[in-house]
Amino acid sequence: MTSNETLVIGHRGASGYRPEHSRSAYQWAIMLGADAVEPDLVSSRDGVLVIRHENEISGTTDVADHPEFADRRATKIVDGQKLSGWFTEDFDWDELATLRTRERLPQLRQSSTTFDGREPILRLVDLLELLDEARVRTGRQIGLVTEVKHPSYFASIGLPLEQTVARELASWSGRPELTVECFEQSALTELRELGLAARYVYLIENSGAAPDLRARFGRQAPAYSTQLTNAGLARLAAEVDGISVNKSLLLAADGDGMRATDLVARAHDAGLLVYTWTLRPENRFLEPPHRRGSSPAAWGDWRREFELILDTGVEGVFADHPDLPRELLPRA
Repeated sequence: MTSNETLVIGHRGASGYRPEHSRSAYQWAIMLGADAVEPDLVSSRDGVLVIRHENEISGTTDVADHPEFADRRATKIVDGQKLSGWFTEDFDWDELATLRTRERLPQLRQSSTTFDGREPILRLVDLLELLDEARVRTGRQIGLVTEVKHPSYFASIGLPLEQTVARELASWSGRPELTVECFEQSALTELRELGLAARYVYLIENSGAAPDLRARFGRQAPAYSTQLTNAGLARLAAEVDGISVNKSLLLAADGDGMRATDLVARAHDAGLLVYTWTLRPENRFLEPPHRRGSSPAAWGDWRREFELILDTGVEGVFADHPDLPRELLPRA
């Protein structure tokens, strides 16, 4: 039985319908019944918290169409990955404000591309204003699940994120609607020590190791999988409020179908909240038994996959189309 306490979190807004992290994506998420929205935070050169999925922005903005920025193209190593393009930390906010949003998955979400170039990118302060306006307009308090991106990387180039995040979220500190998440537990610890009162959630991938642990221990860094043992979950429960995991960690093959794993139950036993990402209806993102037809962009049996995940008892799901899990959940 699904729980009416499961939060539906608009992943980068309603990014299945509008270019991610655009103003209209967040507005649509609220309109479609999202309980909370999720911005990713990176930094500009002058220390402004910018809402982008990554600091490399060639896939989500029109920066490549700006000849005045052609010389900013660069190749960098971010969390061990070699990337080429344009990076937020090489621009002042006034320059970034001239860019416009663009659909990140144009082959899968062609309808969303019709909104390319219409909207500027946002800062965290812009989204906070939008949420305050939505609360007045709708009478609902929309939650904020803020992801701090690449904090070790930004610290290494002289742009540490934690103090700026704590300062800009000070007006939300202590609200039950505020959650902060990160793939680096050390950043969560620092934010808590800075006095930001929030729910702290540690992001966990289905493979590899956390970037801060890789930076510290190199190849000897403990893998995410070691943090998901019963002992590992108990250690996390002493330091964070919850975990947010790749949805593949909640599903396992079962003959020709899928079944839920025991991860949520074990995490709950350890005293942890559990969130999962990302619920998407397109075949490309569904488990093989739930795909229908040959087109990656076509919607498969998303309902079956979403129900399996919701039935695990997770406290929150991140969704590109917030209306879809909302349809499956009873309303309070």
